[in-house]
Amino acid sequence: MLNKKQKYLQIALNSTLTEARSIISQIPLDQRIIIEAGTPLIKSYGVNGIKKIRFWWEQRIFGFQYQGSTILKSSNSFIPYIVADLKCMDRGLREVEIAKEGGANAATALGHAPIETLDAFIEKCEELGLDSMVDMMNFEFPLNILRELKKLPQVVVLHRGVDEEAFDPESEIPYHEITRIKNEYDILLAVAGGDEFHEVQQAIFNDADIVVVWKSFYKSTIETAKLAEQFLKEIR
Repeated sequence: MLNKKQKYLQIALNSTLTEARSIISQIPLDQRIIIEAGTPLIKSYGVNGIKKIRFWWEQRIFGFQYQGSTILKSSNSFIPYIVADLKCMDRGLREVEIAKEGGANAATALGHAPIETLDAFIEKCEELGLDSMVDMMNFEFPLNILRELKKLPQVVVLHRGVDEEAFDPESEIPYHEITRIKNEYDILLAVAGGDEFHEVQQAIFNDADIVVVWKSFYKSTIETAKLAEQFLKEIR
């Protein structure tokens, strides 16, 4: 479960498993980092992709380190947190089972899914011990959906889509919805769709709990670790 008093950086891995492994090997060991198995990655590799990402992140956190010829056990004690970005639109029960099978701690459904699907999705997440996340991409008033649900998800995601940003540069991330939702519900808010440092700053300034980034982590580079550290500085 996520701590409502903590701010998080969610790194979405959307490329190949080779790139994912390289990125995971470089990012800081920090309990504020959430690792996401992105939708394109899951579509390419299925449940095995989620399993691999969990295994590699666990290996970093709980694995062994070498100092010369001496093996040192890692002193890190935080629990890895993995999101399966399924973007579920139907078959809510089954898709949550898939996320669980992959070792995810949370799964996502789209707010545009039928209310019946969202209710089933959230209930199944609760039953299996996963956090439910509802992605409100392309929703002007997310509150309208939340008011219809039997139970609230743990996280609401305010999301400007990749294509939306690319083909409509004037589109904006709906930061204003953060306050409106939090005024009515005690719930975590994630913001996705802004990878620039000023956008991360703006998300935190507007009281987002989770900032989702992916562009800077699509491919592993020599700057990967430094970029992650810079993002983490912005969300303190």
